[in-house]
Amino acid sequence: MRLSEMLVVVSGIVKAVNVPVTADMEAGYGDTTDDVVSSVKAMIDTGVVGINIEDSIALSPVLTEEMEFSERIAAIRELSDAQGLHLVINARTDAFYTSSGSTNEKLTESIRRGNSYAEAGADCVFVQPVWEREIISTLVKEINAPINILANPGIGGGTPPSVSELHELGVARLSLGSGLMKATLALTKKVADELSGEGTYKTLQEMMTPLSEAAKAYKMAIGLDA
Repeated sequence: MRLSEMLVVVSGIVKAVNVPVTADMEAGYGDTTDDVVSSVKAMIDTGVVGINIEDSIALSPVLTEEMEFSERIAAIRELSDAQGLHLVINARTDAFYTSSGSTNEKLTESIRRGNSYAEAGADCVFVQPVWEREIISTLVKEINAPINILANPGIGGGTPPSVSELHELGVARLSLGSGLMKATLALTKKVADELSGEGTYKTLQEMMTPLSEAAKAYKMAIGLDA
């Protein structure tokens, strides 16, 4: 999604809900620090209070150089402070996605990058895809910042620990990523397969939200009393 499209969507979400909103900035929508800061400024103007930003280069299995990415985080923090807003920066490192080498080497790089990003001003460090309890526990202990874990079954070939288990491990933040949308698409396909095959609506009837609840959610979304 292009930044211009992203801004429109996020603005609509901010206006429709009564909770703080954080937006995924991908790699920052820019090739330079100035470009990234400009993109973040536009996103802040939508009313968000937090962002995700990752160190992998868009559409490329390559990581941004560690010092350069840390400088971008520091520049975003400077922008945030100048506007009188403590923007929550969730800095994602994709060392487990893109780096070559053993699991221990990827873990070491994730820890090093995580601490560098935290020192630069990140509030939280997002490492994915990891699901092994020992690795998660090590990340929590070795990175001097709250840890965000992706709980998206199937990503990376593993099953993440339960929410209670992640809490016991010391994880501070949980993301579902594309999991909810993929589950929704899978359900849509199941409904369509049944409709085109058997010609029945059993799955649809079982999963549909009652009309009264759907109407209530719609009224809340457009700002009317439910």
